[in-house]
This record gives sequence, structure tokens and C-alpha cells, in this order.
Amino acid sequence: MSGRPPGRKAATRVGGAGPVLFVGGVTVTLEQSAGTSRSDEHHGMSTHEVVLLLETDPQRGLSDAEAARRLDRYGPNVLPAAGGGGLLRRILRQFHNPLIYVLIAAGVVTAVLGEYVDSAVILAVVLINAGIGYAQESRAEAALDSLRSMVRTEARVIRDGELRAISSDDLVPGDLVVLEAGDKVPVDLRLVRLAELRVDESALTGESVPVDKLEAELPVGTPVADRRNMVWSGTLVAAGGGAGIAVATGAETELGQIHRLVGAAEALATPLTRKLARFSKVLTVIILVLAAVTFAVGLLRGQDVVETFTAAVALAVGAIPEGLPAAVTITLAIGVTRMARRRAVIRRLPAIETLGSTTVVCSDKTGTLTENQMTVRALWTPDAEFEVTGAGYRPDGEVRGDGRGGDALRWSLLAGAGCNDARVREQDGEWLLAGDPTEGAMQVVAAKVGIDHGRLSADYPRRDTIPFDSKRQYMATLHDERATGRTVVLAKGGVERIVSMCRGEMGADGQIRPLRADAALRAAEELAGRGLRVLATAVRPPDGPDDGFDEVALPGTLVLTGLQAMLDPPRSAAAPAVRACHSAGINVKMITGDHAATAGAIAGQLGLLDAERPDRVVTGTDLEELPAEGFGEAVDRAAVFARVSPEQKLRLVETLQQRGHVVAVTGDGVNDAPALRQANIGIAMARSGTEVAKEAADMVLTDDDFATIEAAVEEGRGVFDNITKFIVWTLPTNLGEGLVVLVAIVLGATLPLLPTQILWINMTTAVLLGLMLAFEPKERGIMRRPPRDPARPLLTGALVIRIVLVATLLVAGAWWVFQWEYSNGADVAQARTAAMNVFVVVETFYLFSCRSLTRSAWRLGFFTNRLLLLGVAAQALCQLAITYLPPMNTIFGTAPIGPDVWLRILAVGAVSAVVVAIDKRLRHDLG
Repeated sequence: MSGRPPGRKAATRVGGAGPVLFVGGVTVTLEQSAGTSRSDEHHGMSTHEVVLLLETDPQRGLSDAEAARRLDRYGPNVLPAAGGGGLLRRILRQFHNPLIYVLIAAGVVTAVLGEYVDSAVILAVVLINAGIGYAQESRAEAALDSLRSMVRTEARVIRDGELRAISSDDLVPGDLVVLEAGDKVPVDLRLVRLAELRVDESALTGESVPVDKLEAELPVGTPVADRRNMVWSGTLVAAGGGAGIAVATGAETELGQIHRLVGAAEALATPLTRKLARFSKVLTVIILVLAAVTFAVGLLRGQDVVETFTAAVALAVGAIPEGLPAAVTITLAIGVTRMARRRAVIRRLPAIETLGSTTVVCSDKTGTLTENQMTVRALWTPDAEFEVTGAGYRPDGEVRGDGRGGDALRWSLLAGAGCNDARVREQDGEWLLAGDPTEGAMQVVAAKVGIDHGRLSADYPRRDTIPFDSKRQYMATLHDERATGRTVVLAKGGVERIVSMCRGEMGADGQIRPLRADAALRAAEELAGRGLRVLATAVRPPDGPDDGFDEVALPGTLVLTGLQAMLDPPRSAAAPAVRACHSAGINVKMITGDHAATAGAIAGQLGLLDAERPDRVVTGTDLEELPAEGFGEAVDRAAVFARVSPEQKLRLVETLQQRGHVVAVTGDGVNDAPALRQANIGIAMARSGTEVAKEAADMVLTDDDFATIEAAVEEGRGVFDNITKFIVWTLPTNLGEGLVVLVAIVLGATLPLLPTQILWINMTTAVLLGLMLAFEPKERGIMRRPPRDPARPLLTGALVIRIVLVATLLVAGAWWVFQWEYSNGADVAQARTAAMNVFVVVETFYLFSCRSLTRSAWRLGFFTNRLLLLGVAAQALCQLAITYLPPMNTIFGTAPIGPDVWLRILAVGAVSAVVVAIDKRLRHDLG
């Protein structure tokens, strides 16, 4: 096979896995190197060794025959589809929940009782819940589909010495792939030649600026983000070009590893679903025990078996809260609508509630806490220093300083804007960048002092360019100066490189004086210490020596004009949002692929760091070195994690969850997808986010702003409050209905309520009364209380006492009214109608109390929830209908009652309201 240097040959492992190569003292099987290893070793080899290892040719590539053989052996360059376990299994999984079992039982029972409409409604709720669960599971697979689509593109490859365009699916290990600006990288490549190649790896590594690539081998332990002699599948070529040998395809690429992580990360149950699951298990046991006791007592008393069974069924129907799933879904849906108004789109209903229980927010830096727009923040000239206001690519702001900038400042800005290939333009009210973010920042700072790019191009038309290269570390352009007819050279680049090429420096008066290299280097070091990216600018002025324009002639002819220091600045609302999260008891951590100095500088401005706790910045390398026993404590203590890999980010999230936290994770890149999926709630960015991140997330921010997360937490807490209020309101009715039946059986008395009447109460009150709590506004001070403890039960002991108290009042009041009416000449239908109305009236009085679990209903304002008042009016009309309309009397076994009966019913309701108010006053701390 071509490409094998003389003196190096492959050996065959006896009885083993295939050809073996001995490279640099390391034994590697060809089967591993050609597709089954994840290119972990290739950055540590010379191009010569990589060519040998993959048995290819660095000039002619593979032959068609060999490429076909490898395609057959290793398969196409695609990410594998995840197995969903079959359609039927996925559907059946949606019914595997105790609450669903209870609802199915309720539907069967009501069908046996002949209430087919009621049964259909209950079973419809079951099917709707199953459909929602199925859709949620399908979204997880959509995230994997988006990852697979990222690597499907057209690729240019050299085979048999000819350049061809083929589908990226057909690439194989050993292929020689050619790259140009604008290309999506189709496979993991070890670079063998390049020309000013810069690659945007932000979606994979989180690096905020394009990475300059090189050919030289690197140390074996170099992190993925720093392997500059490699390019990764799914990234974008920002500038330049090159060629590389495919070292990993399909599932073995770095993108493939993320694909595996996304597939392996489980979508966790939310705090609400976990609590409802526990609650439904307890409820199921209570229902079964009460029904069994009822049936057993009736038999022991010698009552008719059928009547006793009917009573037990009535008890079960009464104890099942049929309206709970609908109430939870509607309350969450209302929260979704409210969040949409606050620029957050909820993709999975329980996510809105999960935010309310969040204890830790792990936020990406670029684009979430920052603008994702490089901005020059400081300028230095040999005579003065300046601060620059404004943020992003909008040219609003000014240059401020105590000293005079003069000619040095003007020429520094001219050099930054003229020696520049980026373009910044306004479109639909937004300023957009085409080109390198660093160059865009230098364009904008020049515009802030009136240096228009169009005018600059006219006054100083470009004649020639020395493009930026990672080896030469600078860019230079040759211009004609229209005003004088002379030429001028503008240059920018790394500080040390530019300084070494200068013969002097320019003062504010425009005079050239001896270069003070130490002063410039000290200034650059101080600016870099603030987390700023620093570039130097220089010129060869029109009156300077014209010694030619090339890499040989330029050094020693330039004049240093200054330094420009830039940063992707924090969003204006981010720092207040971080403070609000801290006041709400939520810990905020930054997890980024960017450098530690940059991340630390931003974190300091946001209030995540302080000078007394420098140990709170941890790098990916630090994480690798931490012992297992101290890992969790270190993760809890740290506030910033820099230069982390996708695997490390996923491990951080898992560690926080193991320590009892409810974790929200933000992200926008492919590298964030595994952590987004693993988190209790994943939050993706709409503007800057990849489709992979959006599909893996539970919530998408339409403005990419961290401040929206704080708003979402507030809404989430309100949603959880309203769901809790509904449960605290509805359970006394269900418990009371069951106890009324049980008391009747124990006493051998007539049933005060029929099963159909119980169903009427449950269905109408849940819809017309209970659901109105979903529209309850958020209570004051909701963001000044700590997050709910994830281990805390859905109902606290105080709330359980409240539920039992109200259930007791319902049983006592209904039983008293029933016996009073029955013993004073009313027939059984009238007595049952009175008892049924007692339940509804007490529920109505109790509804106003449940608007707040801790505060008096009068303090909330009577008209702050007008839908609740409409619901009460509608319920009153329904009760009048079932009491006085003959058809309703026939169906439900009711009968008209007199005004005096209504007075007794209202008296029971009023007494119950007073008792609950006293209990609330005595137990004011229920939170």
C-alpha cells in the first residue's frame, strides 16, 4: 500500500486482531488506527508517522479500490441511529406510573357503574398523558438525529492523485481531505499541510474565537481544545485552507463521542413527577385499604354483598382525584404561556416547575453570560491609556482617558481597522459581523471615534497583503495614501512579535522616538491579567523608509502605535440576574471551554468570584488531577470551570446531582448537548445555539440572556405553588367523600352520597373551582425564599394536618346536614342533595383560603384572580341546575331543597372557613 516510508513495515499479530504497527515505540493495531480509536494518539505523532500508521499517501491519497475496501470494513461516515426499543414498548412505557394505574382503575370503576361518559373522560386523560410522554421521549431521539445531520455534507478528497467531490458519508480512515474557508469539517483530521488555517470550534469546545492551526506534533496529553494540529468533525473553517488525513470517522470521532454521551445520558424525572409518583403510591394504598375496610365492615354487619360492594366502589371513586393530572397539565401550560412572554420557550411541560426547585445553575459563558461579540475595552499608546465604553458590534460608545491619544491613538485605530478583513453591518436593527470576531472588534472601536471603514478604504486603498499566519503571528497590509501619493504599511498581531519588528514608537505628537519595549510588554501583561485578549498595532508611516513589502523587508521598519485589548463583555442584565439568583438561594457556576483567565475575568465582573477565593476557578486539567474522594467537595466549592471537555461537563452535572442538587444547565454548542440532556433542566440558546443543543434541552431562551433564566425560576416557583395549592384544595374533598361512605357503612346507615353524586362533585369542582388556582398570580417575596429541598415531600406535615382538618369538617358538616334533613321529614334524595351541596359550598369557601397557603385571603386582594370569581359563579349555576332541574334530578338522584336548607349549608361553609383561618394563623410557617 502506498505511503509507507522505507525501513518501516507492519507486522502481523499472531492469531490476533489484524496488522500491527510499531510507531514511536508504541504498538498500535491498524484496525484501531483506521477507525475504531477516537484519534486520541494522532496529535502526538508526526505527519510522517500518521501517514505510515494509516497506510495512505500524503500527496495522492487512497486508491479507489482501497477506499471501497475500507468503507466496507468500517462503514459509512455517519453517526449511528439510537435504538428506541420498538414502538409498542415505547408506548407501553408511558403507562408505567402509579398515578396512571389509579386513573385506569377509576375509569374501569366508573364504566362498571354505568357512567360511560365519566369513564371516557378519565381514560382520555390517561391517553393524553401517555401521548405527552411519548412526545418527550421522541424529542431525545431528535437530538441524536440533529447530531447525525451535522456531519452530512459534501467533501473534497484526493484519491488516486485527483481532487474529487464526494458525499461525506463515503469518507474512510486514511482519506486525504482538502479544506477551504467556509467548509464544514466532515471527519476528524490530522493536518498535513495548511495555509493560514483558522477553524471555528466553538460548537465543539466552547472556544470563543477561531483557532489558529499548525502541523507540528504535540504532547500526547494535550487536551482536545488545544490540539491545534487536528480539526474536528462538525466544526467550521473560518479562514485559510489546508489538507488532512482522516484519522476517525462516524461514531469514532469526537462528535461521535458526544453522540454516545447524549444517548447514554438519561432524561431525569423532575421534582414534581417524582413527588407525584410517591404521592400516587401512597394514595393508591390508602384507597385500597379504605375500600377493603368498607367492604369488610359491611359484610361483618350482615349487609347485602352487592350494596356493600357498591359502597366500596363509591369510596374508591370519591378518593381518586380525577382532576389532578388535568390540573397539573393546565397549570404547567399556563406557566409556559407566561414564560413565552418573558422570552423563554418551554419544550417539556414539567421543565417550568423544575426551575422553581433549581438549586444550582451551571451556565455557559459565551453568549449567555456574555454578549458573544468581542469588544475592545482598553487602548494603550506610548503616552496614555484609555477605556472604551459600549458593548458588542453596535458602534455606540466612546474612548475615555486622562492623557492625549493624538497621532499615536489615531494611527493605532487606523491600523486595526485598515489591516482587517472583517465587515460589520446593520441589518433589521441588529449589527452583524462577517469575519473574525477580533477584527470585528477593531473595526467597531475605530468607528466609535469616527473612522468609517468606507472612507478609510477610499483614503487608503489596499495594494497588497501579508495574511495572518500562526507562525508569523501578524498581519500586514500595504496601502496608498491618497493625500500624499506615498505608501503606508499597517500591521497588527501578537504583542511580542509586533514589538520585535518595530524600530521605534510613536508619541501623541506623531514624532518617532526610541522604542521602550519593556513598557509595551508590561502594559500587555497587565491587560492580559484582566482577562483581555491583547493585540499590538504598528505602522510604517508615509514618511518612513520604503524598503519593500514582504516578510524579509518588513521587520525593523515599523513603528509601534499602541495596544488594543478586547473581551467578549458580560451582558448588562447578567450581573443583576446572578445577584437575584444568589438572593433566592441558587448557586451559579460558570462552565466554559474558554481559557481560565478570560473566564475568571468575566466571573469577577458578574460577582461569581472574589479576591479572597481564587481557588474557585478550576480548569479541566485540575479536574483530571483531583482524587475521587475530594471531587464532589471541590465541585461544590468552585464557581468557575474553564477549559473543560464535554465529558467533564457531564461529570460535573452528575456530581452535583449526586450531592442532592437540582441542576439547570445552559448551553448552545454541540459540546453542551450531553450535559443539557443529563441536567434536571437543560436550557439552550435560540439565537446562537445549534439545533443539537435545542433538541437536547427542555427550555430555549429566545434572547440568549441569562437574565431570562432568573425570570424562569420565578415563574417556576409560582407554578409549583399553584400545583401545591390545587392538591391541598382537592384532597380534603376526596378524603372526605371516602370517609362519609366509610362512616355510613360502620354505622349501618344510609349512604349520604351516591357514586354518581361523588363523580359530579369531583368533576365539576375540579374544572370550575380548582383549575382557577392555576391562574393565581405569584405571591410577593417568591424570589427571596430558598429553593425547595428536593428531598422534601410534596405535602409537609402542616399541610397534611390542614387536609385532614378540612376533610373532617366536610364529613362532620355533610353528615350533620344529611341526618338533620332526613330525621326532620325530608326524603333521602333531598337529604343527599343537601349533603352534596355541603361538599361544594365548603370547597368554595376553602378555595379562597387556598389562594395562599400562608397568608390571609383578604390580604391578597379579592379581585386579583377574576377567573376564580367566574368559576365560583359557574359552579353555583351548576349546583342550582342539579338541585332543581328535573332531568338532572332523575340522572343524579337529587331533589329540590328549600331556602332554610341553604342557610344551614352556608352556615357549615362559614364555620369551616373560620376554623381554617384560625389554623392558618396558628400554622403560618407552612412554606
